[in-house]
Amino acid sequence: MSTSAGQKQHYETIHDDYESHYYDEQSIAYREQFYYAPLFADLDLDHRVVADIASGSGHNALALLRRFPHAQVTGFELSTAACEAFRRNVGRPCIEADLTRPLTVHPGGFDVAMIFGGLHHCVANLPMVFENLARLVKAGGLVLMVEPNREFALDWVRRLWYRVDRYFDSVNERALNHSELLAEAAPYFTLRNVGYYGGPGYFLISQSLLFRMPKSVKAAISPGLMALESLFNAVPAKMAHPYFVARWMRTEILPASEGRT
Repeated sequence: MSTSAGQKQHYETIHDDYESHYYDEQSIAYREQFYYAPLFADLDLDHRVVADIASGSGHNALALLRRFPHAQVTGFELSTAACEAFRRNVGRPCIEADLTRPLTVHPGGFDVAMIFGGLHHCVANLPMVFENLARLVKAGGLVLMVEPNREFALDWVRRLWYRVDRYFDSVNERALNHSELLAEAAPYFTLRNVGYYGGPGYFLISQSLLFRMPKSVKAAISPGLMALESLFNAVPAKMAHPYFVARWMRTEILPASEGRT
């Protein structure tokens, strides 16, 4: 089975459990405050054309539209089932595509591409992903991302968990070092800004599937964890935080290889 086929099968197998834990009321509240707020800060994406990469069932696209109701968003998703759910939930197009391979369609002209936890599933061929993103996003456009931080002090625990937990695909996913990621994306993209976030709430609210946490327990502990998370995010050391939020800009001139098929 190919890498992408294996990932597609894995995601569709865990889809219902994933949706239940990652997009319940408490997880959405966490995302609103600690993912979307820093990622969309000072941006006006109304009337902008946005690619939602690894779009899943459309929850992140809906969050975008709550803030910017006039944004024009299109999903890109490996999973057939998730792509169909995106169209149902968001009412916008979704293109079934594997970004670790050359795109067979090149709509281009996107002002922004946003990626929530999608790049760390594409480690089998990140150079191809960056080339595809460069084809999708026009010169001067933005790539917005939220990804797990490999420089986190407890990343060794995360790697072990990936190997033993059936909800993860340890062969095809791993946390990312932002500096290395950006170097690999050059010369397609340059850095606008990056910040490091997350504490106990990241794991116990946003990643509660890790612990198979009952919903009643999650609801009870979330208010205190949300308050603690705000304090934890003030710690300046990147090794203290399990994820990063970054904004990149697509360069004006792409290398000649960008046009190859």
